[in-house]
This record gives sequence, C-alpha cells and structure tokens, in this order.
Amino acid sequence: MPSYRLFGAETSPYSVKVRAFLQYKGADFEWVGRSAKTEEAFQAAASVPTLPLLVSPDQSRNQDSTSILAGLEADIAEPAATPGDPACASLALLLEDYADEWLNKLMVFQRWGQKPDRELAGDRTMAELLDGELPRAKKKTRDQIVKRMRDALPLVGIEKKNEKVLKPGFQRVFTLLDAHLATTPFLFGGRPSVADFALAAQVSQMMMDPTPAAWLRETSANVVAWCAAMDAPTAEGDFRSLDVLSPTLLPLVRDEIAQTYLPWAMANLAAAEADEERVALKIDQKAYEQVTQHHAARSFRSVRDSLVTEKDAPGLAEFLEQAGAGHLIG
Repeated sequence: MPSYRLFGAETSPYSVKVRAFLQYKGADFEWVGRSAKTEEAFQAAASVPTLPLLVSPDQSRNQDSTSILAGLEADIAEPAATPGDPACASLALLLEDYADEWLNKLMVFQRWGQKPDRELAGDRTMAELLDGELPRAKKKTRDQIVKRMRDALPLVGIEKKNEKVLKPGFQRVFTLLDAHLATTPFLFGGRPSVADFALAAQVSQMMMDPTPAAWLRETSANVVAWCAAMDAPTAEGDFRSLDVLSPTLLPLVRDEIAQTYLPWAMANLAAAEADEERVALKIDQKAYEQVTQHHAARSFRSVRDSLVTEKDAPGLAEFLEQAGAGHLIG
C-alpha cells in the first residue's frame, strides 16, 4: 500500500505542485483524482472542500500546498529542494508565495476570463468530475460549470476594473522568467526549489488553455521546456549562490514581483489585520481592489518573517534593496 495518498485534480495547480514534489522526492504515493467516484473518500478525509489533500503514512492530513512541501522537505532530506545559500532559500519562499497568491490570479484570469479558454476549461472540468462519463446535456452542464467559476472570480481579484493590472502582468512575468531560465536549469541552479514547483504548477495550467499556451510557445521556449521538465524533475546539479543568479533573477523580482505582488500582499496583510472586508491600492499606477484574502495574509506574514530572520545572510539585504523591496526587512 502506498505510503501517501494525494487527492487532487489535473486542473488544480496546487495538486500538481504537490504531486511533482512527491515525485521529485521519490516518495511512494497514490494519486487519487477527485471525481464523483472518489468524492466520498475525499469528504471523509478532508477538513475543507479544497484540493490538494495529502494523507501521510501516520494518517495526518494536510490541505495547504506550502505546508505540505515544507513537511516533506523536513521528512525526506534528499534530493534537497532548499538552497544551501540562506538568502536564496528565503527568496525561494518569496517566489513560491508569489506564484501561489499572485501568478494564480493571472492563470485564473486567462482560463475563465475569456473565450474560448473558459469553455474548453469547462469541458475538461466536466470530464474530470464525471470520470469521462459525460451527460447527454453536455453543453448545459459545461455552461453551469463555467458560470459557477466566473461567479467566483471576484474572490481571487478577477474583476473588470482590475484587468488593466492583470493583463500586462502575464507577458511581463514570462518575458523575465524566460530570460532567467536561459541561464539556469531551475530558478536557483541545478535542482528545483519550492519556487520552481509553485511557479511551474501555474504555468502547467496555462499550457492547457489555448490563448496563454500559444503565447508561451511562441515567445517563451525556456519557460515551456522547464515547465515540462517540472512534471517529474530530477536534480541535475547543485544550487547556485545569489551573486551568480542575480543578473537575471534580480530583474524578475524588481520588475514584476516588487511591482505587483508585494504591494498587494502588504496591503492585503494590513487589511486582514484591520479586519477590513476589501483591500484597495495602486499597482503600476492603476487602481486595484478586491476582497481581503486572509489565507494569503497569513502566508505572506510567514514569508516576511523568514526574510527578516535571514536579513543578515550575505547578499540578501543588498538584493532586496536593489529590487525595491528593502522595506521587507527594514
């Protein structure tokens, strides 16, 4: 019997993130696709109705992908996914959170915010949920799924007034990421970090959707190849030091992460701490507003605490200052 059971879905980036990590670690696990046939087993084990759900050998259960990866990294030391350079290890957590909490917005916008992507995504979701046993009223069922997903878009910040912020971010982040991956197999060197698993999981979803997939294939060959390798990655070498990575990593953090995710994450944290229902700010000189996300606030607080703890790590303070993010540890 497998040591771990992972309930997930091919259309869930967080499920794919955990599955790839288990494969990288060489863990013995069973993938249980969530569907009508497995729903009873999922409900019996789950605390919340979201994916993924990892049931460990001791029968403990975890449904937070970041926490799952941290626990697996502690339990299965090799192959390592934590850079030995403390500055890089902290930055990996920052990029992981960026992927989970901000890049996910771009993925969801691409999938459910436009045709034909949302209709094809509805077809995929329907097939997955029904184990391929499609109903006679396929279009009606598909349209119900699309409506349900579109109705939920404001919960992650996908609102009409935010499109001026979200649309440019897609091309910018992948232009910068492609330039970085032209110099290194993985984000922090010769083996993947938690940041690779989080970012690649979002990209893998975009590769399912025709509009973003076409743009990525045309403009971002390094990203596409890296994403494919991240489905079941292997360590190709050692992690690199921050000074070696900085020439292409710094622009990614400075020109994208510090311009979009960090202002939002800080404002969202402040709103959560003040118990405010919505968060409003300017991103790229454009208005952005959404429902306050409390889980994201807790996650960002943890990342910020990690950066503060490692603020004296060689090169970290200088890197963050150059990226316009020195306030995180100041």
